[in-house]
Amino acid sequence: MADLTSCLELKRDLLLAPYTTFGIGGPAKYAVIVRTASEMEELLNWARLGGERTLIIGRGSNLLLDQRGFDGLAIINRMEWCRAVSTQIEVGAGYSFALLGVRAARSGFSGLEFAAGIPGSVGGAVFMNAGAGGQETAEHLVDVEVLTLAGNRMRLAREELNFSYRTSPFQTDGSIVLSATFQLKPSDRARDEQLISLRNRSASQPLQEKSAGCIFRNPPGRAAGKIIDECGLKGRMIGGAQVSYKHGNFIVNSGAATSSDVLSLIAHLKEEVLRLSGIFLEEEVRYIPYC
Repeated sequence: MADLTSCLELKRDLLLAPYTTFGIGGPAKYAVIVRTASEMEELLNWARLGGERTLIIGRGSNLLLDQRGFDGLAIINRMEWCRAVSTQIEVGAGYSFALLGVRAARSGFSGLEFAAGIPGSVGGAVFMNAGAGGQETAEHLVDVEVLTLAGNRMRLAREELNFSYRTSPFQTDGSIVLSATFQLKPSDRARDEQLISLRNRSASQPLQEKSAGCIFRNPPGRAAGKIIDECGLKGRMIGGAQVSYKHGNFIVNSGAATSSDVLSLIAHLKEEVLRLSGIFLEEEVRYIPYC
C-alpha cells in the first residue's frame, strides 16, 4: 500500500465508541483525524489504492457501529472552520451543526434555529437532510462542496441537488461533503425562539442519554415515536438497549449495549408495530457492519 505523504497520524485499532453518540463501536483497522479538504483527498486516494473500505465519522450521531469494529479506514472529520459573509455562512463539514445553529441565532440571524438540538456535524446534517420542528437542512442551503468518488472537488448549487425527507443524493452517489453554505436572514427573535424550542425538546427527548437520535423515519402523516408509544413499547429492553420512556423513537444505551442488542430491539419494534398497527417502520439510523 502507498505511504501517506502528509503529517497525518494513522492509528491502528482505535476504539470508535467514544466517537459516537450511542457509545457503541469496536476498533477500526485504521483511523485518522482530518482537518482539511486536502487531507481528506489524500486519505481517500490512499484507501482507494489500498482497497480499503472507508467510513466518515463527523459527530457520530445517527450511527450504529458494530461492536466488533470497522475493518477499514475510519476518517474522523474535524474540518471545523466557519466564515460568515453578510447573510450567508460557509462551514466545514466537521463543524458542529448544533453549534452552528446557536452561533447564527446569537448573532441575530434566523434559519437554523432548529439545528441547536441536533448533535451531528454539518456534513452529517447535509447527508441526512436532518431536520426538526418541520424544518430541514436543505431548505437553507445555498451550495455544497463535495469530493466525488472519482476524486474531483465540485461545488454544487442547491438547485442541482435532489433532497427529500431525510434523504440526500450523497447517500447513493458516494460523494463526500466537504463544506456547505447556508442562507440566513436577520431576526431579533431568533435566539428567543431557539431557546423555547430547545426547552420543548429537552422535555420530550432523552437528550442527556446515549442514543443515535431518532431510530425510525416518520411514516407519511404520522410520528414514529407516537406509534411506538401507542403500541405499548416504551421501556422495552433487549440487553443494554432500551426504548426511551421519554420518546418512543429513541433507543438509549443503558450503559452496556452492543450493536447486536440495538439491532435486535429494532427488529422487535418493527415486528410488533407491524403486528399491532399494520404500519411498517423504516430505519433512519445507519448501521455500519464490521466488514
